[in-house]
Amino acid sequence: MSSILTNNGAMVALQTLKSVNDDLGKTQTSISTGKEVGTAKDNSAVWAISKTMESDIAGFEAIEEGLSVGEATVAVASAGAEQIVEKLTEMKELIVSAQSENVDHATIQTDIDSKVEQVEAIISAAQFNGANLLATDVDGNGATGVGVLASLDRVGAGGAVSAVEITIASVDFEADLDFGTSLTTITDTATAATALDEIEVLIQTAITGAASLGADSARLEDQSEFVSNLVDSMTMGVSTMTDTDMEEASARLSALQTQQDLATQSLTIANEAPSSLLQLFR
Repeated sequence: MSSILTNNGAMVALQTLKSVNDDLGKTQTSISTGKEVGTAKDNSAVWAISKTMESDIAGFEAIEEGLSVGEATVAVASAGAEQIVEKLTEMKELIVSAQSENVDHATIQTDIDSKVEQVEAIISAAQFNGANLLATDVDGNGATGVGVLASLDRVGAGGAVSAVEITIASVDFEADLDFGTSLTTITDTATAATALDEIEVLIQTAITGAASLGADSARLEDQSEFVSNLVDSMTMGVSTMTDTDMEEASARLSALQTQQDLATQSLTIANEAPSSLLQLFR
């Protein structure tokens, strides 16, 4: 039955055209923004996961910066410790030379005193951003080490987050290399022999401290590399979930444009159908 009041064909064609236009608009938006899931209404579950991951990525990027500061702090202390080992070795050479009777012990002691001052100056200067891992009081507030934020642990999707720190302890050369009480003043071969045993202890203390700082530096470097790789992986994961697949979107756009043309053509034909009824009344 044909009717001039209700055009079923036009209604169907119009609904089809509206649906195609809606899909076409979404496709054009995803192409122009580069995001398949840009808002919660696009896909609420994927959007929620991506936003949680993006917040974690921002946190890990901040951790990377903190690790860089921590690495620099340890690097300064490590360089100072290695320099101190060298100075103590030079002092050992002087003490060994003082074992002979026919040497100027006073001059040798003067040279040793000079190197002691150099070591003490290195200990005082080996600080970065107010933290000195060679001193007893690392930050001037009684701290015995430096805490470096290393990671964030999340319990489940969207669960509680806890911070994980790496603590770098002070090697405390300020107390352990106390030359006033740990190193005998050389006046003759007897005191030189005593000083030789003492300088050996001081050298081993310095070597142990320098090795400890080297291990801490390597640990921070490894953690920084891990966090950097983790950020890259998480960023790629978010991209996979939310970014537009441009090849697929291009093919979909072409198909929808064709469907739009056909739907428009179909609606035009359907709209012209009632006019054919005039033939019945001629």
